[in-house]
Amino acid sequence: MAEQVLAAVRTGPGTTELREFPMPDVPADGALLKVEVAGICGTDVKMYGKPPFADPVIMGHENVGVIARAGREFTERKGLVEGDRIFVEHYVGCMRCAWCHAGEYRHCEGTDWRTNPDARRYGYTSANNPYHLWGGFSQYLYLPWNSVTHRVPDGVSAELAGLVTPLSNGIEWALVTAGVGYASTVLIQGPGQQGLSQVVACKQAGASLIIVTGTTKDAARLSMARALGADAVIDVREEDALTRVRELTGGRGVDVVLDCTAGAGTAPVLLGVDALKRREGTMVVQGEVAAFPDFPLKKLTEKSIAMKSARGHSYRACELALEQLASGRFPLERLATHTFGLADTDKAIRTVGGESGEDAVHVSLLPWAEAA
Repeated sequence: MAEQVLAAVRTGPGTTELREFPMPDVPADGALLKVEVAGICGTDVKMYGKPPFADPVIMGHENVGVIARAGREFTERKGLVEGDRIFVEHYVGCMRCAWCHAGEYRHCEGTDWRTNPDARRYGYTSANNPYHLWGGFSQYLYLPWNSVTHRVPDGVSAELAGLVTPLSNGIEWALVTAGVGYASTVLIQGPGQQGLSQVVACKQAGASLIIVTGTTKDAARLSMARALGADAVIDVREEDALTRVRELTGGRGVDVVLDCTAGAGTAPVLLGVDALKRREGTMVVQGEVAAFPDFPLKKLTEKSIAMKSARGHSYRACELALEQLASGRFPLERLATHTFGLADTDKAIRTVGGESGEDAVHVSLLPWAEAA
């Protein structure tokens, strides 16, 4: 095994440098992952352009790889051995609090970099911290005893397993947070990797009507939504979305709205409020709108709408995502549209951000691509 580890390090806003780090000594309760795939999402784009702190960071929080070296206590605790392919959640929980015991590591204070300066979360933690390798844009990733790991089923490739994070988010937000189930009617706003993942989750749960909205530039993605199980798609630039939703639902409106239009402003939220049925609808939103001075609270309360936040995934959602990938029921490989090597990390992130003009759905970084 090499004595140096090559990694792409964010050194400032929109700036990446390739750096070498010493191969860490693995303690008895730790391990080292040889990273095969590190997915890139919209959050990475935001964190790259406007880092929350100045320390160098190895980004990459959607990580899949093979255990290259493991201490005895680690293998006993995890039931894993060297050579096993695993998916690693980006949360490194304390494993003591009630949230961790429930498998809800996303809510553990030990993982929240916003409020805890010593938090551990892959892709967000300073490379100055011990062991350095806290992100997947690197040849190796350090795994402490409290890392959250999932064994990848046989027959699921590393690149396909790289879809676990968006797919598990889709399962969590649609099935758990919004309660989508048999005969539910659903409006999914935005056909990105999260929206398309929610199409799969809703279809698998038995939703009777799945509607996906996008814009003219999303034509290929809207087509993909149909291939994954959407019953109808709407180009909001070409037709009135609310009128179309009411036509499709016989005037009743949908049971659930899943807003996956991060950064699109207030229009999707307003459409969602109007598109929901008259009573007891549910809307799940991401927190991209910082302020909403004209929010229609009265309409929300009159319709008894429950508005919930979309944030991360649970342990169970990741397990279900892996089962879904292994089943082969849906052509999920179509979501994996682009791959890059470590030397092109900057380009990969900017491709996700739309700067290249390419229609990228899910972009993966392959840390060993140059050596292949």
